Amino acid sequence: MKDSNFLKENNGRGFWHPMTSPDDSIKNPPKIITGSNGVRISDIDGHEVVDAVGGLWNVNLGYSCAPVKEAIASQLDRLPYYSTFRGSSNDVAIELAYELGAFFAPDGVTRAFFTSGGSDSVETALRLARQYHKLRGEPGRIKFLSLKKGYHGTHFGGASVNGNANFRTAYEPLMPGCHHIPAPYTYRNPFNESDPEKLAHLCVAALEDEIAFQGASTIAAMIMEPILGAGGVIPPHKSFAPMVAEVCARNGILLITDEVITAYGRTGAWSGARLWGIQPDMMCTAKAITNGYFPFGALMIGQRMQEVFENNPSAKIGHGYTYSGHPVGAAAALACLAETQRLNVVDNAAARGDQLYQGCLALQEKYDVIGDVRGGHGLMTAIEMVSDRATKAPIDAASATNVQEVAYQSGAMVRVSGPNLILSPPLVLTEADATTILNALDKGFAAL
Repeated sequence: MKDSNFLKENNGRGFWHPMTSPDDSIKNPPKIITGSNGVRISDIDGHEVVDAVGGLWNVNLGYSCAPVKEAIASQLDRLPYYSTFRGSSNDVAIELAYELGAFFAPDGVTRAFFTSGGSDSVETALRLARQYHKLRGEPGRIKFLSLKKGYHGTHFGGASVNGNANFRTAYEPLMPGCHHIPAPYTYRNPFNESDPEKLAHLCVAALEDEIAFQGASTIAAMIMEPILGAGGVIPPHKSFAPMVAEVCARNGILLITDEVITAYGRTGAWSGARLWGIQPDMMCTAKAITNGYFPFGALMIGQRMQEVFENNPSAKIGHGYTYSGHPVGAAAALACLAETQRLNVVDNAAARGDQLYQGCLALQEKYDVIGDVRGGHGLMTAIEMVSDRATKAPIDAASATNVQEVAYQSGAMVRVSGPNLILSPPLVLTEADATTILNALDKGFAAL
């Protein structure tokens, strides 16, 4: 291993980091994380903090989950890789598909298509949506609807349905036929409506208007996050998802829930679909499926799609990934699913999520720089920072970064994205860990 000075000097020169500029990586070197234990991480200088980011929404079981590590090591000894393309399979992928089918049966999605991660799962859902309609004799259904502020990964399909210009503008033109409706974002929305239930109805009305304008017979699917994550933790009113599901069903439009973040307990329910009481046609999952220990994902597929694909000999899926159903990833996912259920992490996610949410609301009373606090559904919380509460003018980037840095030095790794400070810690967080995060945020805002 190279010494710390070498690593610090060569980080920005050696590789380009996601979601930032190469220039920024050199001028503002990132934290170099070298160790972990439980829900804590330590950097190259030996500074240890609670990871309030949870890796990247994915380390639900923390960094010391022995059953998952042991499953990976055992599988590497037995079968480190084999393809699941036509003509071959592996035992652990078959077992995982069975277990996931049982786990997601209440959501109505019981078939799995394995991927290498969340962006792959979204890409697969978009492709299969178009193929489904072609198989049914409606080849004109090629368009997609999604929410502004939504995030669906970085492939061209996912970027096309993304609702944030940061992930679109530099790569346009993107895939045609993708249209966005207003998100149920009470703090900022084009209707100037702060009542969550009224806003939900206005957004659904906008959805119906867009369907009427485009023509229902041209639309393949609607994709949405049950709770918008990367866009700033935007939970809708409880009426929103059921209304969207009804509109889609009435118009023959498939509903895809992007649960790369929300599946496996993060919301205080086992899935975002279950949280809102809906059954999607497809559900995109990844991240926590292996606790971040192995790149893996699964698209879960519902009844009406199963019937069309499984009863049609010509329904060849001309799509897949080299690592679809990777045996090591499948073994990790099996162990992770078992441990997730054994620990019943949804209960702790709900309890600790409420602690963080209430704590952030208390900080809002204390600091004018906090314009809005969003959460209340498991361990997903965001603080939107402003320079002026009256005008809701966003905070400047330097000040936001300062809050993040002081919080880090005070004991917690937090994530700043634009004006939003996002908290998504592991679901095994303790009460004391949550208090550490809140105390670190307090010091960060006090410094600002």
